[in-house]
Amino acid sequence: MQEQVREWLEQDRVDIFLGYKMLQGHPLPHCFTKENIDEIDKLVVGKARYSLEKMATKIAAKHPDLKIGLLTRDCNQRALNVLYVWNQLKPDNIETISVNCCPSKLKEHGDCSYLEPEQAGFLKKMVGMDNNMEVEAAEAFSQEDRFNRWMYEFQKCIKCYGCRDICPVCFCKECSLEHSDLIATGTIPPEFPIFHLVRAVHMAGRCIDCGLCEDACPAYISLRLLYRKVNETVSDVFDYKTGTSADQSPFNMLGDEVTLEPKPI
Repeated sequence: MQEQVREWLEQDRVDIFLGYKMLQGHPLPHCFTKENIDEIDKLVVGKARYSLEKMATKIAAKHPDLKIGLLTRDCNQRALNVLYVWNQLKPDNIETISVNCCPSKLKEHGDCSYLEPEQAGFLKKMVGMDNNMEVEAAEAFSQEDRFNRWMYEFQKCIKCYGCRDICPVCFCKECSLEHSDLIATGTIPPEFPIFHLVRAVHMAGRCIDCGLCEDACPAYISLRLLYRKVNETVSDVFDYKTGTSADQSPFNMLGDEVTLEPKPI
């Protein structure tokens, strides 16, 4: 991997490479360049995960012609596909080196924080939504029980914006979630738990199920489960699998005539 990155930089195949460098015992995102080529020896991989593709999006917004290389897990590649679809990155300007993150302990170097997800506690399982639950299991609760469980989750929100800020496919220049009339700050629990419902709608056809939002959430809200549900609806209605390719999303089609035909649920 280090040899490949060094070669790309020396041959000007990429102008910068986004990867991880060990700093004070922890692998942190780092921008490797030709001018500091010796730093390549400190390029590492591990269980730590960051939105390298989100960093690439912000860099490309200021320097659209820059050629960017980056380490990618399966989730990073799905995010890149979504960013290509929404014209946030140009595929011709991106080079990737894949990191093996197969979720099996039998596979060498299969490192990822979701290989061993954090287990929910007794109270959360009893009155809330287990983060590791499948959508079908969550929908097996009665409507009243399901409502109460989600309210338990949403009322924990402190509106820190961690889920939005870490999300690799959140790229709006103006975020509607910052509007004070939508949900005010300084009130815990929030008077109206609408923050995550609005964001869930925005995640339809975008969420690539990387789980970074849950990693960042200090209240351990079952965000991944919520977004899985909206993506399941997109799949059922439009037969669209988010992030599996750079095909056009049903939510960014342009033109006067609608050509997509929703399927009955």
